[in-house]
Amino acid sequence: METTLYAEIIAVVVVLFYVMAIASAVEAILRTRTAPGAVAWTISLLSFPLLGVPLYLVFGRSKFAGYLDKRNEIELAAKRLLQRTSGSVEQHIVQVSVDTPLYSSLFNLARVPATRGNLVDLLIDGEQTFDSIAAGLAAAEHYILFQFYIIRDDQLGRRVGRILQDRARAGVQVYLLYDEIGSRRFERTRLCRQLQMTGVHVAPFNTTQGRRNRFQLNFRNHRKIVVVDGRYAWIGGHNIGDEYLGLNRRRGAWRDTHTRVQGPAVLGAELAFATDWLWATQSHLSIDWEFRRDPRGDSTVLVFPTDPASEYEEAGLMFHQAIVAARERIWIASPYFVPDQGIVAALQLAALRGVDVRVIIPDRPDGRVVGMANWSYTQKLLPVGVKVYRYERGFMHQKVFLKDDQVAGVGTANFDNRSFRLNFEITLLVQDPAFAAQVENMLREDLRHCRQVSMREIDDKPFWFPLAMGVARLFAPVL
Repeated sequence: METTLYAEIIAVVVVLFYVMAIASAVEAILRTRTAPGAVAWTISLLSFPLLGVPLYLVFGRSKFAGYLDKRNEIELAAKRLLQRTSGSVEQHIVQVSVDTPLYSSLFNLARVPATRGNLVDLLIDGEQTFDSIAAGLAAAEHYILFQFYIIRDDQLGRRVGRILQDRARAGVQVYLLYDEIGSRRFERTRLCRQLQMTGVHVAPFNTTQGRRNRFQLNFRNHRKIVVVDGRYAWIGGHNIGDEYLGLNRRRGAWRDTHTRVQGPAVLGAELAFATDWLWATQSHLSIDWEFRRDPRGDSTVLVFPTDPASEYEEAGLMFHQAIVAARERIWIASPYFVPDQGIVAALQLAALRGVDVRVIIPDRPDGRVVGMANWSYTQKLLPVGVKVYRYERGFMHQKVFLKDDQVAGVGTANFDNRSFRLNFEITLLVQDPAFAAQVENMLREDLRHCRQVSMREIDDKPFWFPLAMGVARLFAPVL
């Protein structure tokens, strides 16, 4: 009797898994962003439903459900804000024209207009970055917005934490947001408890919030945003951890880039944070949005947040547009260079039309599979004249690009599938010859610590290397 009952239960479970596999396969066909991805999921689900269904529930979807409603709510408020603050923001908005081709194509994707009158400081490596952030936090009078993918309870975390606690005790509204996967231990740390006890509003982004996101562990909020009083914003590649100061012995020297922006563009960083906060806590920020954002410099800036909730792959389109718009050069520095075929083709065509295309990647990448995939894409780019350099002075983590002599991008987005399709990212696009010259000088200094890769170097690899590159390339969509 018991044997028969167990057999019936097993049969029901198997049938249920097959039904779920068929339903999931239909969803994969309709919604997976790439055809190879849809084919792979369909075959896996129908061939191995007992394994495929759980994997699909966790990793299968590339669309983040529910977030758009919160973003639309914030953006409606932003439009009303622009109307109320027309004297300080609207007059600096860049109007779409033939003179702004890069911003014209990205305007609808960014949803926040580009603005003139900004001052952007380039912050090279951790010491400059965190000294600047610490000074800004210490001077806060009204509110602080503080968001990082990784926040550690270590020397750097405690240094920044003490300032946040001091400002909270002084009556400053402090909002701290972190990614619960990137900072999975932060909630249990002493630093987190101390921040909460002193009045800091602390919240995880909570990517699994909502019925359709319940099992999804594939999304990350990878943004790094600091805003002080609506006057200053910091955006770039650093997280809060000792390794970003080069203090981790295993990692060694750490090469990264950040920015500080003053002027009307700060509003774009605030709105990105406000949307994430609304999603995480289901509540609006209690801050005064009326502080004036007076012009501070000569830079035209577009704050470009991207997310997996949108209809389009915004980060990939942003990079693609920068590449196809380049006439003289496109230089790219990224620690995770695993582009899709569209980006590869754009880089190849750019090199073929005579653009100076340079790609800087770390010589010691973060993970063996990523490292092999880097070699695979290097092999595709070298024959058409793309120059690939491997940074040898520690680990390079910066996410920077330079287009011609006018435009530079600094932010959190990598050249990989995760940033294109799965992560919440933010990039500062700066149109300013003077700032572009600073980025050029910085990248030229980086190139002094690089080895240029040749086809000869790849040809001299061991016999198993081509197969390893091919296998790594198969994993590119999930890296």
